[in-house]
Amino acid sequence: MPVPFRFRTACLPVFALAAALVLTACSDGTPEASNAAAPSSAMAVTTAPVEMRDLARSVLVSGAVAPVEEMQLGVEVSGLRVTDLLVDVGQRVRQGQVLLRLDRRMLDSELQQAEAGLREAEAGAALARANLSRGENLARDRFISAGQLDELRAARTQGEARVGTARAARDAAALRRSFAELRAPADGIVSKRLVQPGQVVAAGGELLRLIRDGRLEWRAELPVAQLAAVKPGDRIELRGPAGTVVEGRVRAVSPGVDAATRTGTVYADLPDPQGLAAGAYLEGRIDTGRARVATVPMAAVVLRDGFATLYTVETQAGASVARARRVRTGARSDGVVELLDGPAPGQAVVVKGAGFLADGDAVRVVPATPAAPAKAAGGAR
Repeated sequence: MPVPFRFRTACLPVFALAAALVLTACSDGTPEASNAAAPSSAMAVTTAPVEMRDLARSVLVSGAVAPVEEMQLGVEVSGLRVTDLLVDVGQRVRQGQVLLRLDRRMLDSELQQAEAGLREAEAGAALARANLSRGENLARDRFISAGQLDELRAARTQGEARVGTARAARDAAALRRSFAELRAPADGIVSKRLVQPGQVVAAGGELLRLIRDGRLEWRAELPVAQLAAVKPGDRIELRGPAGTVVEGRVRAVSPGVDAATRTGTVYADLPDPQGLAAGAYLEGRIDTGRARVATVPMAAVVLRDGFATLYTVETQAGASVARARRVRTGARSDGVVELLDGPAPGQAVVVKGAGFLADGDAVRVVPATPAAPAKAAGGAR
């Protein structure tokens, strides 16, 4: 016969109470039984202590490759046409080598006029000396007066002065004529050409650029804190094209910083550029020495919300939980990373499993698994 609805509703609390009594009877009622299931849900992790080590310190920064000295070359005469351009971009030149020639016909004419003026002055000086010599003989026999002898001496002095003036004019004309040839002031590489054959040039205008001795350097801008750690002689390492490694040495460090950017410049020589081109922008590492610092394995440092984070293990109510701690890191080398702040030396941090943790997660610390030995080559299969 069907049970009335009112009776079924009244019996529900009774059934629930009975079920609770049955469950209580099946349990042993001890706290150990409830904690025994906790380790099975906790994540297994390994830990390592914060250790003090002698670590190589370095600064990572990007900078531009530039010539140590780039010379801007031009001529010292105006209004002349380029007749011969003897070099091109990328060509190596020697000191004194002719790079270009100008039309020098007008300069040749000026030089010839100056040489003719010098010969005329020398002839006049020779005549004045001969007249003075004859006058001294006549004055000895009292055929001319002392005043006339003084006039002859003055004429000789004037003649010699005219020779000096004419010689200076000849030298100036010869110098102007030499300006018709642009010569390399030093050994180097032509880096830029701003002139074409047939072009009329102006005095002081840039016509060619020359990288002196072909020397290149790397220039990097560093903030004040990093600039203080760099000194002349520090080794640098650049990553060139196709993975090539280019080494150099810091040549100079700017003594001051820019008021707007608060950065200073590091200049590093590149004795063997290995194909690097001026203007290339490369990342480099500056080795600043070694220091004893606090370190942790690289695997222990994870990113959380954009911040470097470590996890330590704390015990709460008999259970182990992970606690996140933001840290600042420094140099990285040999599988470890420097801690600029964070846990004290000796304190354990999570290594294996750190990337899967969140603050407050239950953890179970297990021993680190030793690395398996590599099989010998050619061993049994």
